[in-house]
Amino acid sequence: MLRSLLGIAPKQEPDGSFSPSKVALKLSTSDVSDFERVSYPAYRGKRSKILVIFTEQKNMKMQTGKEFSTGNHPVEALLPMLHLRDAGFEFEVATPTGKPVVFEMWAMPRGDTEVVAIYEDLKSRFEHPTPLQDVVAGFQDEIDTYAAVFVPGGHGAMLGIPEDPNVGTVLRWAHEGDLFTISLCHGPGSFLATTLQGHDFIYSGYDMAVFPDSVDKMTPKIGYLPGPMPWRLGERLQQLGANLVNEKADATCCVDRRLITGASPLAANGLGKLAATTLLDQLT
Repeated sequence: MLRSLLGIAPKQEPDGSFSPSKVALKLSTSDVSDFERVSYPAYRGKRSKILVIFTEQKNMKMQTGKEFSTGNHPVEALLPMLHLRDAGFEFEVATPTGKPVVFEMWAMPRGDTEVVAIYEDLKSRFEHPTPLQDVVAGFQDEIDTYAAVFVPGGHGAMLGIPEDPNVGTVLRWAHEGDLFTISLCHGPGSFLATTLQGHDFIYSGYDMAVFPDSVDKMTPKIGYLPGPMPWRLGERLQQLGANLVNEKADATCCVDRRLITGASPLAANGLGKLAATTLLDQLT
């Protein structure tokens, strides 16, 4: 009752899951993003496609048994996509089985015309994505038409994707084929999939920006999460040999070889600019 009066009680959704409290939403979301339009020299080369791997799962079970209403964070997905689109790249939208993309709609900046516009433009692809197994079937034959693989953040990126062998296959092929891999926040959970089926972790020794475990540990106190995380992303990546470059959920972005990462929603705009300029510089 006291948590409700203080506005720090997570909100229960119709399916029984919990979305962030009023206080958490006020602190962590905004009606507009910090998207900054940039005039890029549009890419006209052969490697024009970017594969974007989204989650199709919504609810994350916390250690308490309560479920967090999650998915992909719209700012973390759509701001980088705005920059990459403006740089001349196009998107192939995929989910593990072809079920619709799940977004954290409570984080959608509904007053941001640019973000809402690209969401509406791609809505049919979000509702009818390509099953990742179909992408895998033709990926190697068409690999020279791809520039990058992008895995957006949101806690939902930790659901199913790290355990999906097709994710691991695509990321390994991208790595071997010198494609760029782009991710931010909790999206690097996808990197764990590269260890499936007995493979080594392909990003051992790489620097990367990832959402800090320390912040995930604190957010239940303001009702962002309905309980402690089921597992710690940063800890697992470090155990595999990754070097985490940030300690805060800030705007940190990082490039190490062909891996481009960002720390949090605050990094989404910077990551988009960094990815767009890096791809244009390396591919033209």
